[in-house]
Amino acid sequence: MAEAHQAVAFQFTITPEGIDLQLSYQALNQIYLSGVRSWKKRVSRIKNRVIKGVYPASPSSWLFVAIGILATMYMQSDPSMGLIAKIQQHLPLSLHVSLSAQSQTMVSALVFSTLLWLSLILALRFCLKLLLSYHRWIFELHGRVSNTTKVWGTLLGLFSRSKPLLYSYQTSLPHLPVPAIKDTLSRYLESVRPLLTDPEFKRMTVLANDFESNLGNKLQRYLKLKALWATNYVSDWWEEYIYLRSRGPIMVNSNYYGMDFLYVTPTTIQAARAGNIITALLLYRRKINREELTPSRVPGTFIPLCAAQYERMFNTTRTPGAETDVLQHWQDSEFVAVYHKGRYFRLWVYRGGRLLSPREIEHQIQKILNDPSPSFPGEEKLGALTAGDRVPWFQMRKQYFSSGVNKKSLDAIERAAFFVTLDDEEQGMRGNDPAGNLDRYAKSLLHGKCYDRWFDKSFSVVIYKNGKNGLNAEHSWADAPTVAHLWEYTLATDAFQLGYMEDGHCKGEVERSLPPPQRLVWDIPSEVQAQICSSLAAAQTLADDVDCHVFPFRDFGKGQIKKCRISPDAFIQISLQLAYYRDRGGFCLTYEASMTRLFREGRTETVRSCSNESCAFIKALEGEETKEECRRLFRQASEKHQNLYRLAMTGAGIDRHLFCLYVVSKYLGVDSPFLKEVLSEPWRLSTSQTPIQQMELFDLKNHPDFISLGGGFGPVADDGYGVSYIIVGEDMINFHVSSKHSCSDTDSHRFGAQIKKALADIMTLLSADAKTSSSSKGAVRSKSK
Repeated sequence: MAEAHQAVAFQFTITPEGIDLQLSYQALNQIYLSGVRSWKKRVSRIKNRVIKGVYPASPSSWLFVAIGILATMYMQSDPSMGLIAKIQQHLPLSLHVSLSAQSQTMVSALVFSTLLWLSLILALRFCLKLLLSYHRWIFELHGRVSNTTKVWGTLLGLFSRSKPLLYSYQTSLPHLPVPAIKDTLSRYLESVRPLLTDPEFKRMTVLANDFESNLGNKLQRYLKLKALWATNYVSDWWEEYIYLRSRGPIMVNSNYYGMDFLYVTPTTIQAARAGNIITALLLYRRKINREELTPSRVPGTFIPLCAAQYERMFNTTRTPGAETDVLQHWQDSEFVAVYHKGRYFRLWVYRGGRLLSPREIEHQIQKILNDPSPSFPGEEKLGALTAGDRVPWFQMRKQYFSSGVNKKSLDAIERAAFFVTLDDEEQGMRGNDPAGNLDRYAKSLLHGKCYDRWFDKSFSVVIYKNGKNGLNAEHSWADAPTVAHLWEYTLATDAFQLGYMEDGHCKGEVERSLPPPQRLVWDIPSEVQAQICSSLAAAQTLADDVDCHVFPFRDFGKGQIKKCRISPDAFIQISLQLAYYRDRGGFCLTYEASMTRLFREGRTETVRSCSNESCAFIKALEGEETKEECRRLFRQASEKHQNLYRLAMTGAGIDRHLFCLYVVSKYLGVDSPFLKEVLSEPWRLSTSQTPIQQMELFDLKNHPDFISLGGGFGPVADDGYGVSYIIVGEDMINFHVSSKHSCSDTDSHRFGAQIKKALADIMTLLSADAKTSSSSKGAVRSKSK
């Protein structure tokens, strides 16, 4: 093959005259340039380690300290109180011999300055950690901020004046605290009270009290010991036991998806869209490597969020195991893996240490699209192994993909920066049935054909035939907000930074000597092909059962909700409770994902959105209570929800603590009827908000059509709903609803209609209150006149 010849830097042959050495100067030059790029990255990483190691100070601050010490000594004063003289006494003998007394004093002063500088840095970092451990700010009422919080905010602002790198705050973030077991059990009982009858609640109270007085305290001691030792007492167990130890399919059950713009497709040329999207993703990876991304913060504040999840975003694959999977992460790959019509390719995206231009990547993608070669036997549906059960995939991988051409090709996929599917279908909101097409678009991103995605990769990008795109993300390495941050940057860079020519092609020039994409070679025996068919059948059954419904809600958005002085998230969550009550005739245990990234290596916590207050409001609204009483109960429910969310964010949640206590009990080999029952309770309504984190990238005033659809996930319970939503701008909320066809009690479209009605009914209720309040104020003004 042509690329194989170009990859050879030198050849030699033995002739009667001796050895004939044949050098390829072009190949040697490429090797040299790649080496230069590698060394530049190493130097950059060393530089970043120094900068973030001294944060919140800067490396240049050492110079100010040293100059200050030397200047003070020049004025015949000893700021070290004799320490410089002692340092001078302990200098190596060689320095005493080679340096004059004045030079020895200078060296000793510099050593003292360095020690003083390091001590000041440690003190600053300790103070920053104390500031970041303060969480009372989140419980302050709007407009009623205490003096303590004001002083704290001012100090934090002073500490944050230096421009931080992506990971600058990591060592200053506090550790996630272990809540008191009494508090957790009390909050748990409160959360299940509206879901249980009186006898059931009494029984659960007895179980909880028995657990607290006997086994609970013993488990708590082990957990506190782990919290002292580990960076985060939850995250490693959560990753292993919730994600990596699952032996069922990760497709639908774990992986989630993100969509393209709703109304806009920047180009309809598939290869061109792929060129820009791949370029934007690699530019984002470069920003991570150089730590040029601004650390994520709580909106409107200087409070940083943990950035640990960014570390495994690229070059990462989940590999199957017998009992538990493993996340494997490699150093920067210079290629991506591409799938098209049953064939796999390795596409090199760097040439001589240079990132290819979008036009060059488009050119390479077009070569793949034009390639007429057929797939190897068993190759077309090979990806189904990643969609089925994990144990068969582990067995096949171990036996048939651990050596030879299969291992080389599998390594090319698993070590790739990410995975790209060039889909031969068209998707998006189009044609005579835009709503139905959005549903099909969601299902395509969630599972595709069950073999044309590589579900083990950290994320797979899908580029459709009509230029629409999206991604499918593996869940164990990170949570949705991290992937959403990547996807926001990618879409904005594609549309507003890179752009396209008038004919829809990418910008830039093409180096015609680029080697073609490398076709991956497989030798797949009949045993593997039989397992592929078996995994595909299981995955197809799971995919066919998923009922997806995606709809934009345009009647109003957060702008109108805020006018009612209500948190938009609380408004939506209570609306979901009302919709579920109308749909199923009762209440259920509800999961809302909340982040715990205020803490180091924090991931998520559960907000139990179904509360006594929300149930009281819904019963009043559906009963015969007055509108005034309903409004009062709604505001109580909203305040309760916000408080639950704050508790979850600040480490005082319920479910991660109980989960870790359960893991400890399993390690100790003891059974707890209470924990067993708690951990087996189904989440029939699982919800999540996808926040827009980089609004500065999108100019919705001048480009209102560039609206993100957000993303979604499959249902958590077989008889439940999965609901994801994204609040876009001031006047729109996009919803993604999922359920299973096999459950006769659920229907995603029916539930979507209930959500729309619930949102409208609650807004009507609150709007009437706002009008009454406005009229009252007007009457008061008239009387005063």
